[in-house]
Parts: sequence; C-alpha cells; structure tokens
Amino acid sequence: MTKETDINTHSPSGDSYWALFSTFFKIGVFTFGGGWAMISIIEREIVDKHHWIEREDFLDLLAISQSLPGILAVNIATAIGDKIRGGKGSVVASLGTILPSFLIILAIAIFLTPDTIKNNHTISSIFMGIRPAVVALIVAPVISSAKAAKLKLRTVWIPFVVALMISLDMGTVSSPILYIVLGAIGGFFFWWYPKHKNDKKTHKNRQS
Repeated sequence: MTKETDINTHSPSGDSYWALFSTFFKIGVFTFGGGWAMISIIEREIVDKHHWIEREDFLDLLAISQSLPGILAVNIATAIGDKIRGGKGSVVASLGTILPSFLIILAIAIFLTPDTIKNNHTISSIFMGIRPAVVALIVAPVISSAKAAKLKLRTVWIPFVVALMISLDMGTVSSPILYIVLGAIGGFFFWWYPKHKNDKKTHKNRQS
C-alpha cells in the first residue's frame, strides 16, 4: 500500500490535490504576521473543518516544523501535505502557501513603495488595524498548543523558563537550538525510563 493511500479515512480524495492547494492558498491569502500567525488558521482548516489529521498529529508536525531550518509556514504546510497525500501533497501544500505571498509582494513591489504606504492615510490605517489581529493570531496557537500538550503542574514551568532564558540573550545559553536538543533528550528519557523500569520489574518477577 502506498503512502498516499495508507492515510486516515478523513484525508481528501478525488480532487484532493486541488482541495489541498485551495485550502493552503486561502490560508496564505488571509494570513498576516508570519508563520505563527498562520498556525491557528491552519489548525482550524485542517483539523477542525476538514478533519484531515488529528490534533495531536498536528502538534507533532508543528514541533517538527519548528525544529527544522527554513520558514515555519512552509515547513508546516510541507509536513501536513506529506502526511495527507505524500510527497506530491507536500509540494501542492507548499505551493498553495507560498503563491499568495509571492503575488502580494510582487504587486506591492510594482504598485506601492514604502513612502506610498507611509504617507497614504488609508493604507496606514489598514495596517494599523491589522496589527492587533496579528497579535491574537500568534497568541491563539500558543494557548491551544498548551492545552493539547496537556501541561501539568510539574511541566508547566518548562515553557516559561525556556522563554525567559531565550529572551535574556546570553549567547549559547539563550540559543533556541539548545532547548530543542534538550527537549528532545528530555522527551526520550521521559518515555524510556518508565518503560525501562517496567521491563526491569517484569524481568525480576519472571525470575522470582
């Protein structure tokens, strides 16, 4: 069974590539503020509306996309496209995400200059109105991710400490890469230790 067919039953079929492209194209058109602002819209479209993947799978793909080099929005689109429809799906989703930004920036470069944007009261007002909405779009996925990650009292301190250390700008100690690696190592031992302890207990019981 190929990867494109060995997927969950909610994945698109028939005109799936067009559905995938049009969905990410719409996300790209109406997203301002970069990758994080796009996350809440992607989650609503992919998880809540189309039910193409589960929320936990989405969070796993988000974590992987953040850890990889490159633009977050393109990374997450590529990862979701690959999850839904394989390699071709990743290309289609990426194109759908990139194309609106490319066309909008091209139009701005042709018809608008920084002076025009700054001196035009209407355009300036539009961008001023967009800014608060962008903040909300960035905060929303942080809250939903925290809920879905099931943070408890013994783990809720981790994101706050990491955010504080990164914001202090203390060289290597404030490097996000360091905390990605430490998080991966911590997650592995969090999975491995109980398993190892249980296996050791089972082996001991068998011997007795």
